[in-house]
Amino acid sequence: MHKQQLIDCHERIKPFIHNTPVLTSRLIDEMAGAHLFFKCENFQRMGAFKMRGAANAIMQLSDEQKKNGVVTHSSGNFAQALSLSAQSLGVKAYIVMPSSAPQVKKDAVKGYGGILIECEPTLAARERESDRIVNEHGATFIHPSNNDHVILGQGTACKELLELYPDLDYVVTPVGGGGLIAGTALAAYYFGNDCKVIGGEPFEVDDAYRSLQSGKIETNTTTNTIADGLKTQLGDRNFPIIQKHVEEIVRVTEEEIIAAMRLIWERLKIVCEPSSAVALAAIFKKKDELSGKKIGVIISGGNVDISALPF
Repeated sequence: MHKQQLIDCHERIKPFIHNTPVLTSRLIDEMAGAHLFFKCENFQRMGAFKMRGAANAIMQLSDEQKKNGVVTHSSGNFAQALSLSAQSLGVKAYIVMPSSAPQVKKDAVKGYGGILIECEPTLAARERESDRIVNEHGATFIHPSNNDHVILGQGTACKELLELYPDLDYVVTPVGGGGLIAGTALAAYYFGNDCKVIGGEPFEVDDAYRSLQSGKIETNTTTNTIADGLKTQLGDRNFPIIQKHVEEIVRVTEEEIIAAMRLIWERLKIVCEPSSAVALAAIFKKKDELSGKKIGVIISGGNVDISALPF
């Protein structure tokens, strides 16, 4: 994927997304010993960066494909992103969700006009239902993170950040399915000035960390983390980009994630989900090496159940 594709993608999706604000905190800077610039994708439409990739992926379809609709399987933010993007573009969206997904997320999908199909909470069941919809309705399957158009879309958040602060030394993102960090790494490579990308990942789901060590895509046997958006694994489209352009992946504990999340709520006065706090937790973990650096932080989303906060 080259620079012009990222530029074209950004121009294409601009009418359908927000150019989200960047916040700073002198207190957090003092604690981190560095200068942090928080790109607030919790203020994005539907509350997360995933709106960017979803919009781009749908806009790249042919008229015939648009007529037959799109389908994805997701228990969270991509389900909402694809529903809202499809609604904005006048396309039908079939959303396969595990029956165990939070009711608030199911309601959000319906509220954005998505056609909800529930299934057993296993990956096999999700894929089976998605395949059925592809076969029955001719819908196009769009993967939440392992899709070139989605990856490019997610990279536009970092592109916007670098347009404001072109001299960042690092950009840090959380790592789940790998779409955000892959897109961010491409944007940093093409638009940064020797800007390095670091990923944050919970110890409880450290498949990306292990994948970079082993050179092949690893899986998780357990997903016991508060960072519910990061339970998915890398794919064959984003993993090579991560191998080539990501400096390292830093693992953090559940306690560190919660402490970072609380700090963001208290000091930046914004609602962020646990997955977003993983990036800040990773910066604190690398404090000595990042001392005095200018660091962009992608706050990936703010879709959190406020009746079940960890603090």
